Amino acid sequence: MKRNSVLELGVGIFMLAGILGLVFLGLRVSGLGVGMPSDTFTLNANFSNIGGLRPDAKVTMSGVRIGKVTDIELDQKWFDAKVVMELDSQYDGKLSEDTTAAILTSGLLGEQYIGLTVGGAPDTLHDGDVIRDTQQALVLEELIQQFVSNMAN
Repeated sequence: MKRNSVLELGVGIFMLAGILGLVFLGLRVSGLGVGMPSDTFTLNANFSNIGGLRPDAKVTMSGVRIGKVTDIELDQKWFDAKVVMELDSQYDGKLSEDTTAAILTSGLLGEQYIGLTVGGAPDTLHDGDVIRDTQQALVLEELIQQFVSNMAN
């Protein structure tokens, strides 16, 4: 009887460790993380069409993740989508003022994210600044509609 209790305890600990491991991996893959929060700074950008961009979407530069989208709201003055991004603090003051932001798609039907391309201006962006040069999302439905209407003509 005592041997069965030790075996059951061992199996229970093994199962608990496995479940904790899966939860940890799930958090890491989703980008939520369980570690200490890193230092970040905020940049804003306005887009005329964000397509399917969502909060927590990644922000990349040259394919490397450097931040995430934290908030999306409608700008009441210009009726554009105002996107708020948190970037790693190591890039504060290193992105040129003429940096461009484009909404890109991973693959044909993948998730949408923001890709930054650095320009060559001597002045740099700091916490709270706005990226002026933006490129809206390509919406697949609009492209198909244009193709069909061109074929009809």
